Amino acid sequence: MGLRGTNQEFGRPYNRRIVLEAIRATGPTTRGRIAAEVGLTVQTVSTIIRELEEQGYILSNREEPRGRGLPPTTLRINPEGGYAIGVYITPLGLDAALINLAGDVVGSVHSNAARCSPDEAFTLIGSMVAELRALRGGARMLGVGLSLPGPFGVESMSFVGPTTMVGWGNVALRERLAEVTGLPAFIESDMAAAALGERLYGRGAEFADFYYLFIGVGLGGIMVHEGVGQRGAWGNAGEISHIPIVPDGELCPCGNRGCLERYVSLEAFNRRGLGEAAYADAIGPQLRAALITIENLFDPETVILGGLAPPSLSAELARVAAELPNSVSARHDRKAPRLIISDGGPHTVLRGAAALAVAGVLSPRFGQLFAPGQTQLKGLAA
Repeated sequence: MGLRGTNQEFGRPYNRRIVLEAIRATGPTTRGRIAAEVGLTVQTVSTIIRELEEQGYILSNREEPRGRGLPPTTLRINPEGGYAIGVYITPLGLDAALINLAGDVVGSVHSNAARCSPDEAFTLIGSMVAELRALRGGARMLGVGLSLPGPFGVESMSFVGPTTMVGWGNVALRERLAEVTGLPAFIESDMAAAALGERLYGRGAEFADFYYLFIGVGLGGIMVHEGVGQRGAWGNAGEISHIPIVPDGELCPCGNRGCLERYVSLEAFNRRGLGEAAYADAIGPQLRAALITIENLFDPETVILGGLAPPSLSAELARVAAELPNSVSARHDRKAPRLIISDGGPHTVLRGAAALAVAGVLSPRFGQLFAPGQTQLKGLAA
């Protein structure tokens, strides 16, 4: 699964989260297997298991003896041990989903409020979260995670142009989210939340090192290395949307020309007014150039194409990228295709946002994605 526990003194909350994730990913499982996977002693794991079981996060079962000795106790996640809510804001509207501890979508709601103001959005979020909480009245609600398009903290790019939330600069996102929901609140970029959802619940669970290419209204991506999302100095690593891919190309709202997002994104698809196959053919050169750039920069096991694109459009994009130019990823000993399509669909980002809340509550000091020591996404209003 990639993530490893820590023996540092401050790491106990983090280890709780890692053990819970290991049980979710591999259960039914045993204490010994978990200890081997996360790099902790069986004694440490047993102590954490006892706490998690007492708190109702996991379930244990011992099979009937079939010979000498007692069979080991098997452990699995308790889906009803807690719930979290994921919220996703885009220029197209708002989505929210109630997610259980196993990552299942219990219910979801959508609002077509396009390009809404912060006041409008948080009023809607309050109502949407209340509706979702009513689906499991009286159940333990761990928190709410909010995701929205980046980059953040970059004056010439943040909240500028048709692919971002214009007018949302300097909004106290975490405080307002907590206020309207009454829950512990956590914030993340959409591409990073989706990568977390992919790693936990999608095809990303198969790989220790993958690049998640997120096609939303705009475009983003993030490299996941040994289960940890690589964030950069200010949390904006992976904003490939503003790579200048076409010399003297289309003018971008950031002020540069030929930025990748002007060609590869849902905004570009809708603006061009072409059918899916024709659009994929038209932007094929830009997409292939972006993919081999990603490969040469990060050397991933594979690139996972996910986000909000309809499955039919994703299939067309994969078609035009089937024959990629040479890169460091063109290896004879590959175990996976260079590009695969996520099977998580639009719920991936919501599941990731909800998982962020679960991690933040279980590991209070390590609430942000993905690694210990990161306590807030730089550039976001606290």
